[in-house]
Amino acid sequence: MNAPHSPNMTLAPQASRAARVQHVVSQKGISAWLVEDYAVPLVAVEFAFAGGSSQDAPGRMGSSVMLAALMDEGAGEMDAQAFHNAMDDKAIEISFSADSDTFHGRLKTMTRHVDAAFGLLKLAVNEPRFDVDAIERVRAQMLAGLRAEANDPDALAAKAWRELAFPNHVYGRPSRGSLESVAAISRDDLVHLQRAVMQRQSLCVAVVGAIDAKRLATLLDDIFGTLPEKTGLAAVPDIVLANLGTTKVIDVDVPQSTIRFGLPGIALHDPQHIPAMVLNHILGGGVFSARLFKEVREKRGLAYSVHSQLVTYRHTASFVGGTSTKNERAAESLAVITEEIGKLAQDGPTVEELDKAQKYLIGSYDLRFDTSTKIAGQLLRLQIENLPVTYLDERNSLVAAVTLEHTHDAAKRLFAGKQLLVTAAGRPVGM
Repeated sequence: MNAPHSPNMTLAPQASRAARVQHVVSQKGISAWLVEDYAVPLVAVEFAFAGGSSQDAPGRMGSSVMLAALMDEGAGEMDAQAFHNAMDDKAIEISFSADSDTFHGRLKTMTRHVDAAFGLLKLAVNEPRFDVDAIERVRAQMLAGLRAEANDPDALAAKAWRELAFPNHVYGRPSRGSLESVAAISRDDLVHLQRAVMQRQSLCVAVVGAIDAKRLATLLDDIFGTLPEKTGLAAVPDIVLANLGTTKVIDVDVPQSTIRFGLPGIALHDPQHIPAMVLNHILGGGVFSARLFKEVREKRGLAYSVHSQLVTYRHTASFVGGTSTKNERAAESLAVITEEIGKLAQDGPTVEELDKAQKYLIGSYDLRFDTSTKIAGQLLRLQIENLPVTYLDERNSLVAAVTLEHTHDAAKRLFAGKQLLVTAAGRPVGM
């Protein structure tokens, strides 16, 4: 991820973020990254296991999402009501979530309630109840959400895009499942998935707050020390985005069309990833100065918002974007987006665009570290993505080092000679 230094941009010296991070290893070998901070009497914990929706069994899509929703619905001797009462009594926050590649957990507590909070987390991780009434309540919530999505253009366009981009692959399946798959998930499925995912070998932990390394090490052993070292996760093959040049329309009787588009991306550890990140910010990175915002919204009034981003999973990388516009202007909107992508492929960005993008990306980086929870999240992300703790200090220098030549090369690699994979939900005229 290194790039030659750009002579056009220098950074003022800053205090090292990486120097504040301690690498804690417990007696049982549980490791964590810790930032001690006693300014506020809080402790924030973020942790993750390899897994996520990529581990959902065939015909049981949505299992990881259901599992995450159930992990705090009763544990040990406490049913769901008792468990939530115990959290509420001491303002303890415990929650779980699942994405494509990982299964996440998080905790936030006042320092004076650390023992009680970590005790509840220990129960949730080691003794989830999976009571039938809780399973059926969560299942009903998931099914209601899926029924609502059945007529949601945004959900339909995204679902169709994933299926075309990653055919016959776990990334192409809906992470929240389908009406049929969610209805089919059994308690045994959830128990099996929880045991398969929660293994010490893939565990990453980040902790920020008013706690020292010695006490944390003891608590880590208490919570995670009895988990199996390694269990049997299903292998997930690498995949490259497919069906380029395809346009699929999902007919929905609504006045606006929701459009999704994409191409293969650049992997996180690829030397061109940072230049590609800067390039994407220039194209459609969600700011008013982005080319797509200017051309699609400001100049032509085609849409209220338009965006693009680089997405990196463990086994693929993609460039994706989207917008919503009136049916009769959908083809025009897509043509403008395609034209702007083509211009970048041909000519790259301007010096002014590069300068603005670098200043924004560098200046806004501090906003990722303004709360304990955010800091813990950043530390966890680095561990998941196998980046060194020194990246906390190096990231802005890497952005500053990007030159026009780097962005030109990234633009050619991302966009040159490639046709977008496009899906649209609505009744787009001319598509």
